[in-house]
This record gives sequence, C-alpha cells and structure tokens, in this order.
Amino acid sequence: MKIHEYQAKQILSRFNVNIPKGEVTDSPAKAREIAEKIGPRVVLKAQVHAGGRGKGGGIKLAQDPSEAEKLAHDMIGMTLITHQTGPEGKLVKKIMVEEALDIDKELYIGIVIDRAKEAPVIMASSEGGMEIEKVAAETPDLIYKEYIDPATGFQGFQARKLAFKLGLEGNTLKQTIKFIIALYKAFEASDASLAEINPMLITKQGDVFALDAKMNFDDNALKRHPDIAEMRDLDEEDPLEVEAGKFDLNYIKLDGSVGCMVNGAGLAMATMDIIMLKGAMPANFLDVGGGVSEEAIKNAFRILVSDPDVKAALVNIFGGIVRCDLVASGIVKASKELGVKIPMVIRLEGTNVEEGKKILEESGLEFYSAGGMEEAAEKVVPLTGQ
Repeated sequence: MKIHEYQAKQILSRFNVNIPKGEVTDSPAKAREIAEKIGPRVVLKAQVHAGGRGKGGGIKLAQDPSEAEKLAHDMIGMTLITHQTGPEGKLVKKIMVEEALDIDKELYIGIVIDRAKEAPVIMASSEGGMEIEKVAAETPDLIYKEYIDPATGFQGFQARKLAFKLGLEGNTLKQTIKFIIALYKAFEASDASLAEINPMLITKQGDVFALDAKMNFDDNALKRHPDIAEMRDLDEEDPLEVEAGKFDLNYIKLDGSVGCMVNGAGLAMATMDIIMLKGAMPANFLDVGGGVSEEAIKNAFRILVSDPDVKAALVNIFGGIVRCDLVASGIVKASKELGVKIPMVIRLEGTNVEEGKKILEESGLEFYSAGGMEEAAEKVVPLTGQ
C-alpha cells in the first residue's frame, strides 16, 4: 500500500525523523493561513502517488502568503502529469504547504527489502534529488549499501559507516547518524516495504531534514497497523485493482492488450512471459488463487473484460485444488451476463478437465480451446490484432 508524502512524514515524525514544518490542505485560503504561520517563504507540493512532481509543475515556491494562496488556487484541481502518472495524469486534491529551507546539500537515503539477499538494505548516495534509478545506471559507485541481518538487527556502526561515506562531518555527521537510525526504526516498526527520503536535505546551518518522504507498506501486515491502513487513498489507485481487492483477487493492471486469468502466481508469471515471447503484451496480472469459488471466477472475469485495453483474453487454468468445471461454469455465466464480445482462448488442465470442456462446448458461446500454454499464446496473440 502506498501513502501520500504528508502521511509518510506524520509516521516518520513519531520516530523522531526530522521533517520541515508543514500542513496539508485542500483550500487556497487555508494555504495562505499556513504560510502566514510558518513562512513567509513556503513550498507548495501536490499530494499524489507519483514521483517527478517538480518537473510536472507539482512543486512551487511561494515568496509570501499572498503568492501561496494564488499558487494553491492554480494547483488544487489541476491534472498533474509526470513520467510516473502516464499521459492521463493525476488529479490534485490536496497540497502540502511546507516551510522553505536554505539548501546546502541534497542527499539520498532509502530502505527496501532485497529479496535476493532476504534482508533489508539501506542505500545512501550523495546524489540526492535525482531518480535513484538514474544514479544506479550512470554512477553506481555513488550508491552505498548496508544490509541488515534480521537476526542481529540494525547496528549503530552501519549508520556511522554510511554517514562517513557521504562525506559528512561535525554536527551534521552526528545528526545524519541519528536520522538514519530513526528512519530504520520507522521502517521496521511500521512493516514498511519502502522508506525513501529523496532528498535528505542538509541546510546551510548544517541541519538534516527529510525534505521529501515516500513509504510503501506490506499489505499482509496492515491488520497490525489500523492507523496506517486508514491512510489508504483509493482515489489514487487503479479502480480495477480496488474492485479486485473486494473479492480477494490478486490483480495488477498492466499496459498490454491480452487479458490474463490464471490460477497461481507462478503460472500467471509464466503465462505473461509466453505471451510476450509470442509478440504481444499482457494487459494484467490476475491470479484467482487455488480455492476460488464460481462467484469469484465470475467477478474475476468481469473485472478482466471491463478493461477497455483488453482486445483478447487468455484463461490458463491448471486444476489442482480449483476444479476446471467450476472455472468453466463461472466463465460461461459471466460471458452471458456481460455480453462479452472479445475473443477468448481457454486452456484447461487438471481436476475435472473433461467436465469443464463439456460445459464450454455446450454453452453455445464461441471459445478458442488450447491444449497447452504455448498453443494458447500462439492463438491469442493474433486475436489482438498485433
């Protein structure tokens, strides 16, 4: 789950991560009040789930409260387009009004889970304010890493090591060490999957601040953090993914034209791979799971075909716990209820496969059947027009 910058800063402040003074609002008049209280110079930041806000006009500097009100009026309600939003952009409903600080240096600090190492890793770089992917591609030697042993936890010497590598000294060095330790405590205690400060700001006075903050969380741990779960902003998420979540379906919207419905995450990944191998792109990742019901199949299929980008569908079911006849029945009922027009390739194998094939054959609907994954992919790709 993702949250907004202002929400991430609320969490970080609980763990004594130093953040600038600021408040969030959806009112230009309120933006002026905030600027009068913490300004006069303030920065206005659009609150959307996307990076690159500055380049898209989502971050503005106001020299006084009057200008803050004017800029807020222009920003609230705008459609912000960045390299992460796509051409459709994101509607700005709220802005954060934050004190403007005197910038001396911009650094980067981020924590993620390295799944290959099976451990959290803290990354630091002197190239803050830039996309970390670009730094990794162009100057990988400027990214310093410290892996955290889950058995022993984060050690103080690791924070000191990173701070020294960033070339810091004196009081700024001490503040940075405390900053990194506090950030890791916030990451660990909140079951985060990402905690990124880009940039971590060093002021001309030598003080350290989280100028920006981004946090993502493990969905499986949200039951332990109801306060964080309440921060979820459904307006920032894909509506099809939100709808799928209501039925405990694992659905992720992608950019292709082949709709996929598969049981099992591994089989779903393999299905997506073979579609790409045959020359098309998957429109989604959709894993209906192992113990799925006929009703869930209907809802999964409804969500899949409601995507206007889907030009053809591939259903790839290997019946183990789930029965092929149940899947077939769900697809037939959904197709008739929804009046589905897109072509469908269906590959069934496993439990009750013959019963499932019979249901499809007697449905009176036109389906393309396939005996294996490769055959299914070869059939579905031409149906998309690609």
